[in-house]
Amino acid sequence: MKINVNGADIYAYTGGKTFNPEQPTVVFIHGVLNDHSVWILQTRYLAHHGWNVLAIDLPGHGRSGGKPPETVEEAADFVLALLAAMGAEQAALVGHSFGSLIALEAAARAPAQVSHLALVGTAYPMKVSPALLEASVQAPEKAIAMVNTFSHSTLCPPPSALGPGTWLYGGSRALMRRVLASNPKVNVFFTGFKACDSYAGGEQAMPAVHCPTLFLIGRHDQMTPPKSARALAGHARLAKVVEVNAGHSLMTEAPDEVLFALRDFLRN
Repeated sequence: MKINVNGADIYAYTGGKTFNPEQPTVVFIHGVLNDHSVWILQTRYLAHHGWNVLAIDLPGHGRSGGKPPETVEEAADFVLALLAAMGAEQAALVGHSFGSLIALEAAARAPAQVSHLALVGTAYPMKVSPALLEASVQAPEKAIAMVNTFSHSTLCPPPSALGPGTWLYGGSRALMRRVLASNPKVNVFFTGFKACDSYAGGEQAMPAVHCPTLFLIGRHDQMTPPKSARALAGHARLAKVVEVNAGHSLMTEAPDEVLFALRDFLRN
C-alpha cells in the first residue's frame, strides 16, 4: 500500500492484509540498500496472526518517493510521522542494522508511542570504515561485494527463507543494485552509511526507551559485532538478548529463529 507521509508516497508491504485499527501494529524498518522484501517471512506470518504489518521502503528507496533521510534522527522523525499518518497511537518497531538505529531513536523520542522495540543486527556505535564509505561513492559494485562478504556466514539459506538452492550472496547483491538504481538523484548507499557512521545518540537514546527491547544478534555478524550490541543492551531498561546462528543477514540465514524470537517477544 502507499501512505502519504510528509507529502511523499511511501510504500509499505502489509502481508496482503487491510489495515485494521482494532489490531496492534508493527513497523519493519530495513537497513542500507535494502527494502521491505528482506522481512518477507516474518511479515507474512505476523500479518496472518493478528498484527497490522507495515514493512516500509524508506523515503527515496525502492517504491517510496521523497528524500532519503540523511541522518538517523531525520529517519526517526519520518517513522513517527508514518504512525501519525496511519492514525496508529502505538506500534511495535522492528529495525535491522541502519533500521535498528532509526527504531531506537524513534522509540526514545516518543516512548509512549512504542509498545515493543526489536533491534536486529544492531550495534552502537555503528561506524563504517572510510574505505567502505569512499567505495560506496567511487566504486559501488566493489562496495556491494564488500558488504555481502561481511554480511553472510553461509552460501545458501534454509528452505523457509528463499527456497532450496538460493544463492544468498547473489540475491543480496541483486537487491542492493536494484535499490541503488531506484534513486538516480541521490546515492542512497553513501547516504545510509554516512547516517550510521555519524549517529552519536545511542547511549542517550537507549535509557529513554520505556518499552521492552529485544536485541536479536547474529553469532557470526562481522558488520555489527555481537559485543557492540551487548554493550548497547547494557543501557536498556528492559532488555532481552537472543543470539542466533547467522551473520548480519539474519532474516535469510536464520529465518525461523528470527521469526520465532519476534513472535515470542511481541506476545508479551
